[in-house]
Amino acid sequence: MSVKILDKPYVSNYELREVYADTLISLTKESQKIIALEADLMGAIKMKKYMDTYPKNFINCGIMEANMVGVASGLSLRGFVPFMHTFGPFATRRCFDQLFLSIGYAGLNLKVIGSDAGVSAAHNGGTHMPFEDLGLMCLIPNATVIEVSDAVMFSDLLKQVSKIYGLHYLRIVRKTMLQIYEEDSTFEIGKGIVLREGKDATVIATGIMLKEALEAHDILKKENINISVIDMFTIKPIDKELLVQYAKKTGLIITADNHNVIGGLGSAVSDCLSEYYPTKVIKIGVKERFGQVGNQDFLQEEYGLTAKNIVRKVKENL
Repeated sequence: MSVKILDKPYVSNYELREVYADTLISLTKESQKIIALEADLMGAIKMKKYMDTYPKNFINCGIMEANMVGVASGLSLRGFVPFMHTFGPFATRRCFDQLFLSIGYAGLNLKVIGSDAGVSAAHNGGTHMPFEDLGLMCLIPNATVIEVSDAVMFSDLLKQVSKIYGLHYLRIVRKTMLQIYEEDSTFEIGKGIVLREGKDATVIATGIMLKEALEAHDILKKENINISVIDMFTIKPIDKELLVQYAKKTGLIITADNHNVIGGLGSAVSDCLSEYYPTKVIKIGVKERFGQVGNQDFLQEEYGLTAKNIVRKVKENL
């Protein structure tokens, strides 16, 4: 692992859907075992250029996600490395039984890319807004569950999982994100990354909530409250050693993820610490709500997925 954190993170113009297409083209150039599966979302994920470059390595399964998992299982049995993309709820909830049995139980190889994570689904609305996908995938034995932090990380992790056998779920936003890491950084799956150091509390975040956590750090620092910020991009297996270290250091843990408070990062952190170092954990996330139509800024405010809410929770619980 060689992680280099940018001194001043910025919103990259490189969309994660472009990263996906470009990286898969590069991987397929190296190995014709790579096969990309789509559920009729080539335009949404910008995979047309992959389809045009490697037509024999691309299968549009149509809007039949359960069948797409079946196709992937057959490809895996034949020694291919299938990558499957669709929107998060359809990549997990709609075809959960097939993922559980045809891939997990069967011990096969599949890389699932679930896009439009949580509120980033925005105007696609509640039917397309996954708040439960991480929880579902964590229930499958031996699955690796990841929420991608930025474009640099996504490219590196795609390359890594292409060479690691098993079921991997990578949760992404389709468009732009805050770039946190320098180009050519590499990441160790299962190991969190400390972005900021502080002694008063620790905020553990993933995905779009890293931007909010970093903003909260800067706001609180002006008030002489110093928080640590950790990027816990691997939800399963979670970094037990790092969690215990910072629970001991700060005594207060706050999780922040663009997901239901049940089953996502908050649950994973709580489960770990309850067993290894019981600590107060405050969970910021979606509570007993479905998704809805709106732009992302409105939705983050609506569900409390903001730097302002992180600041408030830190102050209330110190």
